[in-house]
Order: sequence, then C-alpha cells, then structure tokens
Amino acid sequence: MNKLLMTVLITAVAGLTLNAIAETNGKNIANLRGNTEITKESKAPSLYPVENTDIKQQRAYPMQPPLVPHKTDNYQVDKQANKCLSCHSRRRTEESQAPMVSVTHYMDRDGNFLADVSPRRYFCNQCHVTQTSAKPLLTNQFVDVDTILQKTLKKAEH
Repeated sequence: MNKLLMTVLITAVAGLTLNAIAETNGKNIANLRGNTEITKESKAPSLYPVENTDIKQQRAYPMQPPLVPHKTDNYQVDKQANKCLSCHSRRRTEESQAPMVSVTHYMDRDGNFLADVSPRRYFCNQCHVTQTSAKPLLTNQFVDVDTILQKTLKKAEH
C-alpha cells in the first residue's frame, strides 16, 4: 500500500473514531464540523463581518503576523501590483500614517537588505488576514512578552 493511500485511510479512521467517541461518551470535541459525520458534507458556516476599526488587536501566539485592522475587499495583490504597499511601504508611511512593513520584509533569504520588498514577502495575504468579529473556538492562554515584563517589573517594585 502506498504512503498516500495509507495516510488517507488513517485520517479517515481517526475522524470516524473521534466522531464515535464524541457521540458515545457525550463529550464535546472542538471542531469545525459540528455534529456532521465524517462521511457527510457539512454546511459551510457564514462568514463573519470584517472589523474595520483600524485598531490593532493583540496577537494570539508568538511570532503571529499582525492582523489587518481594516477592509481589504478588492485589494489587488498580484505580480502586477500590491495595494497594501501603497500605504505600508517605506516610502508611503509618512503620508499614509500606516505602520511600515517589518524590515524583515526587505531582506532576501540570505539576510541581505534590498531596496524594495522581497519577492518572497510580496504577497501580504499569505500571512496577514483581516480581523473579523469571530469568537475563538478555544480559550487562549497566550500572554505576550511585553505583558510578562510589565508584571515582572511591578512585582520587583513592591
């Protein structure tokens, strides 16, 4: 049996097993399928509205790319143009008052600085997504390093 077929079978059996466990033991398992069986097609959930607040949200995990705090509908991001860079490029941030993309976006894979955004960092929506009003599926225990440092400093002062 080839590796791909074996992987598909293992995944299918694991999915059926999880659904069976959830049903027989009455436990809730966090998933996006809800109570739909693994062999059935579930209805796609409605999209949540984009938050167009321009207020930056706290990150949910270390090294998370920042979320986009505004609408990006109809933004052209392809090899011809990148609408994001009309505000976020080094040359445009003073005029737009938007945060500049990280200096790491101006580096090639060897760590050399470039005059313009690196081709490997050009397609912003590979990593950055718009903020929505969706509630998290699970509670998050992540605390960013700045919060930890502030708490540590306050304890040291007392």
